[in-house]
Amino acid sequence: AKAFEDAGFTNVKTILASGNVLLDSRSGVDGVRKKAEKALRDAFGYDAWVLAYDLDTVRSISERFPFEREVDGFHSYVTFVTDADVLDELADLAKDAGADEKIERGEGVIYWQVPNKGTLDTTIGKTMGKKRYKSSTTTRNLRTIEKVLR
Repeated sequence: AKAFEDAGFTNVKTILASGNVLLDSRSGVDGVRKKAEKALRDAFGYDAWVLAYDLDTVRSISERFPFEREVDGFHSYVTFVTDADVLDELADLAKDAGADEKIERGEGVIYWQVPNKGTLDTTIGKTMGKKRYKSSTTTRNLRTIEKVLR
């Protein structure tokens, strides 16, 4: 939070320990992303990839979750994607999904729901670990998104 405050952002609030930050800025979303990446690079000395969204966009993404939100034994996720080619690749994984894995493309996101004990063994889980996706994707549990929106 301090790195963002030092960069000039106001009303900075971190949510959980999951890399989610709420803040106010007069810059547009792209400006926030660039400024946040520089702030993290300057404060911590590493290349950070930031995905930034306004709250109305996050709210809309959450509201459009296409599956039942809470299912016993399953996790509900949203993968935010900024690269159109990556979004296409991830959406194409739906055809290879296992019986218990649901994958659906949204606007700039991939919605998915998987058994809670096998997330890393799913089609999406195995794919998301690839370096190619690191700079243009981030995945959040739907419950985390709801906490951001409160």
